[in-house]
Amino acid sequence: MSDRLDDLERRIDELRAGVRKAMRARDGAKARLLRAELRTAERDWDVLVSGERPGAAPEPAPLVTVREQVHQGLRLLGATAQPRLIVAVSEAFLGGTIRSTQLTSLRRDEERSFRSSPYGRPYYLCAALTDRLSPARGLLTLSSWPLERRVVGPLSPRVDFLTCAIAVASHAAEDERAARLLVRMARNIPGATNGSLAPPHPGRVIEAARAELAVHAERDTRDRAELARRAAAQLDDAARLFGAATLSTIKKEYVT
Repeated sequence: MSDRLDDLERRIDELRAGVRKAMRARDGAKARLLRAELRTAERDWDVLVSGERPGAAPEPAPLVTVREQVHQGLRLLGATAQPRLIVAVSEAFLGGTIRSTQLTSLRRDEERSFRSSPYGRPYYLCAALTDRLSPARGLLTLSSWPLERRVVGPLSPRVDFLTCAIAVASHAAEDERAARLLVRMARNIPGATNGSLAPPHPGRVIEAARAELAVHAERDTRDRAELARRAAAQLDDAARLFGAATLSTIKKEYVT
């Protein structure tokens, strides 16, 4: 499966580059042909990472790709997040069909695409950066966000969780999955529940999350600003999105 996935990812990158080249040459016929091949290759990639058995009855092709569903989930949350939270939000609010296993090689595909054709896509799903400017394990973010939002300091995991909880509460829907997600998040925020078994009121969750955010926000903002300055000074374009390749290449101190 790994070799087949690698081949598909390389083919997808080649087709995307070909579409851009055809558009620059104003060759509409060739661009349409390449786009059709690209859609087929992307569907094959989705099928392969979903683990469907050969010969099984195909499911209807999703109207939105896995990549775009992750993008929509992150935009709703407004902060770096783990794949399982992105999947839960996508299902609860966006009608998503993705599974956590489908995100395993997604960031690797994004990095390959960027290195093959830098900034060829409107956005990239990339890694959050740690205080060592290395990729944070299991945390996804968006390249379109400022660098300060894509780095994580000591308090950032908590700040991002609270930010995500506010987003989930603000989008509270009638869907049972949305209610269950809000319950799980509220249990980890002091004052977000009234101690009963009833679902928490979204307004109460937002108020409690904002109260705790007020305690951490100033320090976290300062830490992230410093990390962003270091990343901007020490990393190339690819590493600013996907993290430093090796820790030995990173200086410990930011030099002004």
